[in-house]
Amino acid sequence: MDRRTTDITAIGGEILAALDGARQIVPFSARGAELPLADAYRVSHWLERARAVRGETSVGRKIGFTNRNIWAEYNVDTPNWGYVTTRSLRELAGTPVLPLAAYLEPRIEPEIMFGLARAPSPGMDELALMNCIAWIAHGYEIVQSIFPQWKFTATDTTAANAMHGALLVGERRPVGDDGATWLDALGRFEVALYRDGGLIDRGRGDAVLGNPVSALRHLVGLLARDPHNPPLQAGEIVSTGTVTRAFPVAPGETWTTQIIGLPLPGVSLTFS
Repeated sequence: MDRRTTDITAIGGEILAALDGARQIVPFSARGAELPLADAYRVSHWLERARAVRGETSVGRKIGFTNRNIWAEYNVDTPNWGYVTTRSLRELAGTPVLPLAAYLEPRIEPEIMFGLARAPSPGMDELALMNCIAWIAHGYEIVQSIFPQWKFTATDTTAANAMHGALLVGERRPVGDDGATWLDALGRFEVALYRDGGLIDRGRGDAVLGNPVSALRHLVGLLARDPHNPPLQAGEIVSTGTVTRAFPVAPGETWTTQIIGLPLPGVSLTFS
């Protein structure tokens, strides 16, 4: 798919219609030549603007594929990102049950989320980035695939808003003056993920590009090179990617986590 012939509006419109209608489509990579990555992010910008027109505004970003342990499973080799909006953001405390009917082949990902107190700058190291973070939380991202059986290329998934479905944020803990302590703990902590009381998987913070703050640093760098999408701003929420593998979810299931090594509580979510 040549850049000169890429119809961003047509691609964005098809993705938005698929998401709105909870229906799947053929991957763009299966229709001819690969969609260039730069054009995939142009589609992201188109989708964000189209949603804003109808009152669904951006409140943050999700970073995808930061866990190198899952790259082979999804046939990707680099992280990407998508927008979190007023429609997709939820507080876990106010969401004891999440209906799944709106999501396509949904999967659950336990993640670390940051709330930004100030805009980060390109070139900041991880400790400097900690000074931009107001609070840290643990919660879930629900990801989905508009492409059947989760078969796609990296650019397909990037164009589709990095497979974002919903972001459910748990209790927020302020960083305060403890940035260095938090930074060290974020690279060492562990998550145990349970379905209906049975252990499904375990993961460590260093699986997320070495540290969830390193995932934030990666995103800041990506946005600095993006001529279409805006850099991160104060007040945005950033979800840094799954600590474990992502798992399919079904109505009637209850998923819980246990956190070891971070001053954050585990979280629970039931699906209907």
